Amino acid sequence: MQHEPVVRLEGVTKRVSSKNLVENVTLDIPPGQVFGFLGPNGAGKTTTIRMMVGLTSISQGDIKICGFSIKDHFEQAVANVGAIVENPEMYKFLTGYQNLRHFARMMTGITEERIQEVIQLVGLGNRIHDKVRTYSLGMRQRLGVAQAILHRPKLLILDEPTNGLDPQGIRELRNYLRQLCHEEGTTVFVSSHLLAEMELMCDSVAIIQNGRLIDVRSLKESREKHADAVATGFIVDEPAHALQMMEGGVQEGNMIIVRLARDEIAEMNARLVQAGIKVYGIQAVTRSLEEQFLEMTGGDPIG
Repeated sequence: MQHEPVVRLEGVTKRVSSKNLVENVTLDIPPGQVFGFLGPNGAGKTTTIRMMVGLTSISQGDIKICGFSIKDHFEQAVANVGAIVENPEMYKFLTGYQNLRHFARMMTGITEERIQEVIQLVGLGNRIHDKVRTYSLGMRQRLGVAQAILHRPKLLILDEPTNGLDPQGIRELRNYLRQLCHEEGTTVFVSSHLLAEMELMCDSVAIIQNGRLIDVRSLKESREKHADAVATGFIVDEPAHALQMMEGGVQEGNMIIVRLARDEIAEMNARLVQAGIKVYGIQAVTRSLEEQFLEMTGGDPIG
């Protein structure tokens, strides 16, 4: 069914000696999204990805991809997956096109038309016949994505794909991944430590700490829900009095933060002044994904 999760992690645990690297993670990844995977250093992100693609065994639980168990039906499960774990490995003495042709021969049903399609999708049309050794890191990443999606996988897994990329390369990769979701219907599962980029790139994120899943949230729904409302801070001389006038307001020192539609901000300011409260400043207050992340993980470093 269309709304069935592309990936289902069911109580997944990875145990090495007596230590759990990943502990009882249960997670559904819906179709047609860019889904982010966040966590501090050593949280279990890469271990989880390695279990998803069969590079390491699952100690307990199961992972199902498009309904197929990694444990019981590995070949059927990974047939739906394209993946880049760490940096994509290419033959640098060959051209980008020759690399794609080489990978296409390893799979069935990859036509010349499909090769040209992915070349255009990742924006390498002008350089595809140059040798890979002349490519920038960002171009190699794009060629890696092209290779990973040749067989039209339902799931693309990328482990830290922005490592080493400059801001231009990061922005390009972000745009290509979103385009991939919209044009190919591919679900993208991406881990990264660049929270600001994840906030721009992802529809949803899961947060893992010490091997345990601590939160899953929809960034897309949050953006849509608050599209017409702005978290606004009123800096006032009588915060306790002002707080009584603002339903849903939160006090932080001399500032009251309340979510208002844009046309309500001026009205609230007028009400405060009429009530004899001095307003020293009004400012937009945003809580980034990074701030939310640090709150949930107790300020642990990100990586």
